[in-house]
Amino acid sequence: MSLLQRGISQSLLRSRVVQPQYANLVRPRFASTSTNPVRNPWRTGAYATAFAFSASLFAVYYFDARSVMHRYVLTPVLRNIFDAETGHKIAVKVLQTGFGPKDPVLDDATLKFEMWGEDLSNPVGVAAGFDKDGQAIDGLYDLGFSWVEIGSVTPKPQPGNPRPRVFRLQEDDALINRYGFPSQGHSTVLSRLLARIPRFMTGPERAALRDGSMLAVNLGKNKDSPAESIDDYVAGVRTLGPYTDVLVVNVSSPNTPGLRGLQNKDSLEKLLEGVTKARNELEPSILTYRKPKLVLKIAPDLDESQLADIADVVKESRIDGVIVSNTTIQRPSSLKNPSKIETGGLSGAPIKPISLKALRTLRSLLPADIPIIGSGGIWTGQDALDFGKAGAQMVQIYTSFGYNGVGTCRRIKDELVDLLAKEGKTWDQVVKEAVETHSLQEPEKKASTLDQLVSEAEDLKSYLGLGEGEVETHEQGQQEVSGQKDD
Repeated sequence: MSLLQRGISQSLLRSRVVQPQYANLVRPRFASTSTNPVRNPWRTGAYATAFAFSASLFAVYYFDARSVMHRYVLTPVLRNIFDAETGHKIAVKVLQTGFGPKDPVLDDATLKFEMWGEDLSNPVGVAAGFDKDGQAIDGLYDLGFSWVEIGSVTPKPQPGNPRPRVFRLQEDDALINRYGFPSQGHSTVLSRLLARIPRFMTGPERAALRDGSMLAVNLGKNKDSPAESIDDYVAGVRTLGPYTDVLVVNVSSPNTPGLRGLQNKDSLEKLLEGVTKARNELEPSILTYRKPKLVLKIAPDLDESQLADIADVVKESRIDGVIVSNTTIQRPSSLKNPSKIETGGLSGAPIKPISLKALRTLRSLLPADIPIIGSGGIWTGQDALDFGKAGAQMVQIYTSFGYNGVGTCRRIKDELVDLLAKEGKTWDQVVKEAVETHSLQEPEKKASTLDQLVSEAEDLKSYLGLGEGEVETHEQGQQEVSGQKDD
């Protein structure tokens, strides 16, 4: 604006009279010359309704764990944008919030079974390693798992091994990890377990706080603890035992130096004796009014003689069960991904035959009353059934869950229901038949000397054709003769 224009504008403003021909001089430079359009309330309402409907539809679709978007959209996006460990942490955080997807379908009756005298609604659990610090327990139950196992938990917090420490082998449906027990420690996990407990207990007498489910805590040891020490496990039993249904003694991770050495017979005897004693000294849980079950988790890389030693120790210690198996240090020749050379434990589809072989061997070495839980390479309902027919009471998944998303548990259960229907059996029937067939047959008890004499006398009586009356008459005659002699 020139000095002349500015002067005219000021003069007109002072006089408060603006002639039409000078209106443009008075209007501020930034003012708009256009008029506001008239809003159409019907159009605005239609847009709002369409948005609300779309958001509601998306929410319904998102919160249903069966939605294909989880398996074919969200999970692949997460996998392609983030590295394996970051994607894992995001998944845990989402389930922790309570806004994760859920399995809306009740479990089919054919999946129900009994273990340790307790009913479980289905035989599919999530293995330790996914929820290391007990952050997403209820989010995992919401996905349909009957068994949630958190950990491994170490007494003191520790960061684990340096990153990168998780590697996807996508062509192989496999994973290699060398986490090394990153853990927030007993105290933090204990605080989370306590925070779940309602003020007034009205639900089932289980630490899972859900019918047909169990909560397990996997116990590990700190990296700087002496290799031969059992103190970390004993501390875990005493600290976390009262707030869980099951304690899992993990001596099979390949990523903590010296840990697998505890699977040796002498070391394992000492360990199981220590943790059993600690468990037996616990007061009954305020949640379950019982003491937690003790389960041993072993590696799949043991030969038959090592498995035989473990079976002997398990039978002697009378712990409550065994998980077969953890990750393997083997590298099957079928692996294609370049990351197969990475150090760590291999999990996923390639490990199934290795775990299944170890399970079959151990099942034949243990009596039927000691259950085995199968883990390793379970991708489909058929995989789960294969483990059941080998004598596994139930199964656990981990890597397939990471690859196939939140609907994995429901999908395996549905496939398993269809397979069982074709066989005309329930899961419980399949497992009981397998356990009876493949378990160690206890030798018959030898009869005592007295029992043998009685049996031989009965055989002799039968051979002589003496009836009861004849025997009594014969005995009376002998007594009379004996009496005459005495007289």
